[in-house]
Order: sequence, then structure tokens, then C-alpha cells
Amino acid sequence: MPKGHPSVSKEVKNQIIKRIKEEGLPVSQVASEHGLKPRTIYQWIARGVTAPPSILEISKLKRENQALKELIGQITLEMSLNKKKADDR
Repeated sequence: MPKGHPSVSKEVKNQIIKRIKEEGLPVSQVASEHGLKPRTIYQWIARGVTAPPSILEISKLKRENQALKELIGQITLEMSLNKKKADDR
């Protein structure tokens, strides 16, 4: 390993990426906490994107997508009802 490049185990890399994805922490904050450059973490994330999503990830995304569609439907209905009320005045 070249001098100045910290060696980070796969487990620690996965924990760092998990914190960013699940807890919504900024990459710069997590990088600072671990003595890394944000660019390094972005590279790890980019490499992980090329891997196919797991069944659990797909299932989670489908549930989130359905919930968002329902929310959009509710908002659209409320806007339509509010517009009709305003037009009736």
C-alpha cells in the first residue's frame, strides 16, 4: 500500500457506507471521523453501485415506491378538491 493511504478493512468500509446511506450522514463528516478523504469514500460508493441490488434492496425500493405513489395520489386528490372549492366560490 502506498505511503499516506490508510488501509481500511472491508468491514469498516461497509460500516462507513451503511452509516452514510441509512443514517444520512454527510460523506465529509464520516470521512473526517475516520481520517479519510471524502473522495475515497465516494470511490467506494461508486464501486458498490456496480454490484446488482439484493432481493431485500429491491423489495425495500418497491415498498418505498408504492408508498410514494400513494402519497402523490393523496396530494393530487387534495389539490383537486381545493381547486374545485376555489372555483365554486
